[in-house]
Amino acid sequence: MNVLLDNIDLYARGFLGTIELFVVSAIGSLILGALLAAMRVSPVPILRAFGTVYVNILRNTPLTLVIFFFAFAYPRLEIADLSYFTRACIGLILYTAAFVCEVIRSGVNTVPVGQAEASRALGFTFTQTLSQVVLPQAVRNVVPPLANIQIALLKNTTIAAGFSVTEAGGIYQALSERGANVFVGLLWVAVGFLILVVPLTLLQRNLDRRWSTAR
Repeated sequence: MNVLLDNIDLYARGFLGTIELFVVSAIGSLILGALLAAMRVSPVPILRAFGTVYVNILRNTPLTLVIFFFAFAYPRLEIADLSYFTRACIGLILYTAAFVCEVIRSGVNTVPVGQAEASRALGFTFTQTLSQVVLPQAVRNVVPPLANIQIALLKNTTIAAGFSVTEAGGIYQALSERGANVFVGLLWVAVGFLILVVPLTLLQRNLDRRWSTAR
C-alpha cells in the first residue's frame, strides 16, 4: 500500500490519461468503423475497394508502427501541429476502426437478405436501409466481439506511454526515478486496469443478455 499511497499523484494522472485516451479513441473508432463497414457492404465498387484496402492494411500493421508514424513521421509532413495526445488518439482510432469494421460487417451479414430486399421494395434508399433496418439488428449480434475490441483498445493505450503521452503504462518510469519498488507499482497498475475492464465486461454481458432475450 505504501507504493500506491506515496505515489497516488502518479497513478491519478496516469489513469486519467488512460481513460481520456480510451474514451476518445473508443468513440472515434466506433464511428469510423461503422462508416468503413458501410463502405464494405456498399453497392458502389470504389467504396467497397477503399474499405477492403483500408482494413487489410491496418489489420496487418502492428499498432506500435502506427503510433510510431504519428509520433515521429507525421511532424515531418508539416500538415498540422498536433499534440502527442491527439496523434496517439488518431493512431488508436485508425487501427481499432479496422477491427470494428469487420465485426460490424459480420453482424450485417447475419441479417437476412430479405430484410434489405423488403426495405428496398418499400422505397428505402441504401443509406436508409442500412441505418434503419440492417444496422439496428446487426448491432445486437456484435455486442460481445465489439466489447472485446474496446477492452483490447483500453489495454492498447499503454503503447502511447512510449511516445510522451501521460497514461498508466508509463507509471513505472516515474516510479523508477523516485526509487520506488517498480514490481509492486506495476501490480497496482494491473489492479487499476482490472478495475477499468470489469465494468466493460459486466456491461457487455448485461446488453448481450437483454438483447438475446429480446430476440
